[in-house]
Amino acid sequence: MDRFLLILFCLLGSSAFCQGKLSDTLKLKETVPVRDSVKSDKTDADVIQDINKINTPAAIPQYSPMKAGLYSAVLPGLGQFYNKKYWKIPIVWGGIGTGVGIIIWNNRYYNRYRNAYIAELNGQTHEFSDIPGISKEVLGRTQDKFKRQRDYSIAITGLVYVLNIVDAVVDAHLYAQKHDPDLALKPVIIYDEYSPQYAKAGLSLNFKF
Repeated sequence: MDRFLLILFCLLGSSAFCQGKLSDTLKLKETVPVRDSVKSDKTDADVIQDINKINTPAAIPQYSPMKAGLYSAVLPGLGQFYNKKYWKIPIVWGGIGTGVGIIIWNNRYYNRYRNAYIAELNGQTHEFSDIPGISKEVLGRTQDKFKRQRDYSIAITGLVYVLNIVDAVVDAHLYAQKHDPDLALKPVIIYDEYSPQYAKAGLSLNFKF
């Protein structure tokens, strides 16, 4: 009889304990919000179209290397303007303008000493006749110096002019490649063929080589 009462009390205690646990579990489920999956009303075609819109790169403007070179040949800096590299225009104008100024300055002094040298050879007076120590040798060396500096300036200015054309041509030719990155991280919509009503957002890493 005592054993029977002991077993009965144990069964009643276990039942009460299980009911308490079940009640706590139900209360916990009521307090935690259930997250429903985000459903989409889009069809399969709409989902694929969205993916293509995201993955399709924006149109990259194209520039003609021939036009860029021709523009820079006609007017230095115009090819850079055509390529929308406006910050290069002052550099081109500054380089060529400085070169032209040095050429004009050296050519002016060359002509002065050249005329004086010819006059000295012919025994005529010139603008340097009253300066002591001026001889035909001095005038000859001076005119040669300014002539040499003028020729160097012409060569350097011509090189800057050619580089201006080359820069415009190369810039126009490589513009598309510069704006087409080899490594791209893009947002994508993940399409699940088994559950077309669900759409998931993700990232796509593309590496081109």
